[in-house]
Amino acid sequence: MAQRVAVITDSVACLTRELVEQYGIRIAPLTLYFENKTYRDWVDITPDEAYKLFLKDPDAFKTSGSDPLEWMEACRAASRETDSVVCITLSSKLSVVYNSVLDVKKRLKDEIPKLSIEVVDSKTVTAAEGFVALAAARAAEEGKSLPEVVKAAEEMRDRVALVAFMDTIRHIYRTGRIPKIAALAGSVLNIRPVLTVSGGVVRFMGAARSRERGIKRMLKTMREKVGENPVHVAVMHAFAREEGEKLKERVASEFDCVELWLTGFSPVMGYATGTGTLGLAFYED
Repeated sequence: MAQRVAVITDSVACLTRELVEQYGIRIAPLTLYFENKTYRDWVDITPDEAYKLFLKDPDAFKTSGSDPLEWMEACRAASRETDSVVCITLSSKLSVVYNSVLDVKKRLKDEIPKLSIEVVDSKTVTAAEGFVALAAARAAEEGKSLPEVVKAAEEMRDRVALVAFMDTIRHIYRTGRIPKIAALAGSVLNIRPVLTVSGGVVRFMGAARSRERGIKRMLKTMREKVGENPVHVAVMHAFAREEGEKLKERVASEFDCVELWLTGFSPVMGYATGTGTLGLAFYED
């Protein structure tokens, strides 16, 4: 039996299919609902397809955490190839997924006694979480032990940063933090928030009056954190591929990128941020 540690993460990590296949990462999808139909994010529906449904009727578009059975099946599948699994989840302060996976770990202890499962709270979301999962998968590929793979993930958790720009504040009421009327008023006033993640929670950094100013704010934030040092970057877009491509080109021209990829912004987050959102997840080499 191969001793390589298996890595499982949720679909909010925004990993591309190419990266998932390259490193053998298993994905536990979260759930999307639209007009009484259920979709498994990333499995039954792509981000672009989900955003098309969202635009038809935002109020009919719902999300929920991942089904614990998805994690159980992923762990069972991994157990046929290895004795060690690390599960990387989105921030426990934003979702119940982390606690659900801890429960899965307990339930599988008797069913598969030989299987060692470690659960890591990424304390972040989207492609920043993806980089945490990638750090674990890359350590696993190098033949590192389970404790070493967990350490690699935890170290990346402390290094990776995330900044995102929302094209509209119209749907932010869905987070439950502000009333719908306030969100609609903010949309009329053309308030476009710039967000980051700190302490496992999404926080407002400020607002921009135009997309160009929002993009400049994101790039400035990244420059302040990485300086002239080599950087790993994931560019995210919510149903705005052309603008995502342009942002990727801009990042490539302005920074010393040792890794740079473009991915869809998870619709599980996008149900509150709306389409047109752009984001950067990054860390110094």
